[in-house]
Amino acid sequence: MGRGGRVDLRQLKAFERKLAKLAEADYKKFCEDAAKELAARLLSKVIKRTIVADPSTWQTPVKGYVGGTLRRGWTAKTHAEAESGRGNGNNVKQFADSLTAKKVGNVYEIEVINPVEYASYIEFGHRTSNHQGWVNGRFMMTISADEVEQQAPAILEGKLLIMLRGALDGD
Repeated sequence: MGRGGRVDLRQLKAFERKLAKLAEADYKKFCEDAAKELAARLLSKVIKRTIVADPSTWQTPVKGYVGGTLRRGWTAKTHAEAESGRGNGNNVKQFADSLTAKKVGNVYEIEVINPVEYASYIEFGHRTSNHQGWVNGRFMMTISADEVEQQAPAILEGKLLIMLRGALDGD
């Protein structure tokens, strides 16, 4: 025959409260924040890879030219903003946070673009000005996107663990 025993349900009730707190978590905000963090990492990588023109190597230098328009373009809204240097140039995280994450199906997307008109020519290559040769592309965005895509599962797992610890460890 079984004997009567005492059961302390306080820990079970505490765990139930923690699970309720986890259920109330703002998953939409979590996903948007994760997408923005991945976008910031992508921007950091692509900016480092983006070349800056060296006017001293040109056959006909342009007077008053300041390089870096293409690099500044990653954190600019327009070509003119990138050219002038006004904008969010040095603060990649702040710029990524200003981007809008939209949900498409089960995926959150952030569009990262460079509005500088010649960005695609540097990315993928182009003909020379005399149409006699070809300048190979630098693939700065392509390579950076591949790297972030490989790192994304570990980054997202870390963010998810932090969220779970916050919900389950705290009272």
